[in-house]
Amino acid sequence: MEHPPLDAIRNIGIISHIDAGKTTVSERILFYSGETHKMGEVHEGEAVMDWMPQEQERGITITATATCCRWGKYWINLIDTPGHIDFTIEVERSMRVLDGAVAIFSAVEGVQPQSESVWRQADRYRVPRVCLVNKMDRVGADLGAVLGQMEIKLAARPVLLQLPVGSEGAFAGVIDLLEMEMLSFSEADQGKTVERRPVPAELADEARLARERVVEAAADFDDDIAADFLSGTQVSGERLRQALRRGTMACRIFPAFVGSALRNKGIQPVLDAVGAFLPSPLETPPVFGLRPGSTEGEEIPCDPAAPFCALAFKVLSDEGRKLTFLRIYAGTLKSGAAVLNSSRNHFEKAARLFRMHAHKREQIEEARAGDIVAVAGLKEALTGDTLSVPGHPLVLEGLTVPEPVVSLAVEPRGVEDRDRLPGALEKLQWEDPTFRVHEDAETGQTILTGMGELHLEIVTDRLSREFGVRVKTGRPQVVYRETLGRAVEHRETFRLETEGKLLAGEVLLRLAPLPRGSGLRIVLPEVTVPPLSAELRVNLTETLQMVCSAGCRTGYPLTDLEVRVAEVPFEPGVTSDAGVCAAARRGLIMAARGGAPLLLEPLMVLEITMPLESAGRVMGGLQQKRGRVEGLETQGNIQVVRALVPLAEMFGYMTELRSATRGRGTFTMEFSRFEPAPAEVQRQFGL
Repeated sequence: MEHPPLDAIRNIGIISHIDAGKTTVSERILFYSGETHKMGEVHEGEAVMDWMPQEQERGITITATATCCRWGKYWINLIDTPGHIDFTIEVERSMRVLDGAVAIFSAVEGVQPQSESVWRQADRYRVPRVCLVNKMDRVGADLGAVLGQMEIKLAARPVLLQLPVGSEGAFAGVIDLLEMEMLSFSEADQGKTVERRPVPAELADEARLARERVVEAAADFDDDIAADFLSGTQVSGERLRQALRRGTMACRIFPAFVGSALRNKGIQPVLDAVGAFLPSPLETPPVFGLRPGSTEGEEIPCDPAAPFCALAFKVLSDEGRKLTFLRIYAGTLKSGAAVLNSSRNHFEKAARLFRMHAHKREQIEEARAGDIVAVAGLKEALTGDTLSVPGHPLVLEGLTVPEPVVSLAVEPRGVEDRDRLPGALEKLQWEDPTFRVHEDAETGQTILTGMGELHLEIVTDRLSREFGVRVKTGRPQVVYRETLGRAVEHRETFRLETEGKLLAGEVLLRLAPLPRGSGLRIVLPEVTVPPLSAELRVNLTETLQMVCSAGCRTGYPLTDLEVRVAEVPFEPGVTSDAGVCAAARRGLIMAARGGAPLLLEPLMVLEITMPLESAGRVMGGLQQKRGRVEGLETQGNIQVVRALVPLAEMFGYMTELRSATRGRGTFTMEFSRFEPAPAEVQRQFGL
């Protein structure tokens, strides 16, 4: 296949809140561009872009899906991203490599919580956007309200380039304000035929005023247009388009369109806008690469003849083998070529190259700068790694990976599942940097951590369907600690005759509580008569540490405690090393039980980011969780709360926070320290 010229390539993503119509728009784009011959519907589970069984069953997008199509002279590489916050990493890594985006808003619900999140992600990477206000045919559609919310909630400047003809159920088409034409979409061929007519007389005045607002916006980016506007000279649609393009690529304005994807209205003008307003790879700011191990680097030109450099932004486990998605920034990659993973200093072979059409592949022989392709054969590459030519290694900036916040304990159901579980979890971690797995050394549980309960539900479902691993899930255990409430002294004598030999030993132990966070301190006597052997000192220390790790009453480890061996009396011919260790083992347990043992619970530092209007509900929830607010900070209309909360109260908190903030709140959590549990918790553990 002939490679398209660089200035005709558009690498774009579809972004929005869940259920705003991203996948429905993507299906129409593929249909109208001739890439598919039948439109799949999300609600029927037949969308091309939602290919995973979990996506088809739930009617939501879970993984970012890449495809490509032609529209006129343009070659469009398109990524359909998820709208659910649990899968935010899919949006993050897509924004990292895209040159532009189409942001979709529901005409009924307006700017929804996840719309704000994905918009901020696009802002962070300075991705130019055009906007589509979808669902104009729905009852309650309000275009003015949506544009107002964009200005207030997103601090964005939308420039409306179309007016709707008709409202709600009577929505019949759009008026193109640049060319002053009415566009209608034929129902006979599912909207494929676009009919252009003069603007209806009853809408002429409204269209004229709306076009003046477009000219005003364009005048900010073209002095000649500003002069013509002030003199009353008519400005052509092409001149307006060029000026608006400059503003769009600077992320200062965002052209807005209207339509109804489900009713096949308004999609072709959005495709035209992708070519007209969004940048080609040649027009994006050049990326910067560092030399490995150095703070020096160079700008990387988008040039097929330059040394090869690409970013691995997504890894997919495809039938147990890695499929790595690359954005190529410079150079040319041929099938079978050797490349250097600059991030890991490891040589790899790009065995085969593919253009992706959702989960279907089209094998190609080479890919060039500006392309987004998939590669089979890269064994070590992970998300965020840089691939370059061996003689010219560079490392690109990686991705911002949000920290996972929700945990789930799993255990295999059978022996076969136990053998297959580690390998399956490793493959899932290839794909998703926000999915973490660790084994709790104290409880022995396998803990999965992710971005939300739906995220982990999808993971366990995939374990069963794709890898044949059946698991049982449960709430992770909270690992408490024990300490003592008062100092105690205890002398223990041990005597046992076994097989005609006497094991004997005696120790005097002094136990004293330490300040919180001090940990465990074991002190042996410096001078004894006779001196303790080096071997006995090691064995005695290990014995006391082992007893402390098992606790004295609840089975949780002892901490914030000094265990001092005050005396080790020696009786010649009777005292033995084994006897001393046995006396220390039993003496420590007996002493601790007499020292008013306390249960300590783990406290977490919680940082919550939420809208100001949700602060009251969130703070009330923290009080119910025995949380202590340590700091408040206001950033515009955002409130940041820092609090200390017991870990035992935090399970399921993400769902609770999303409910209290209408999905707009997020939090991070990390361990702070152990503190005494309240009396009711102490009683539950028999203390």
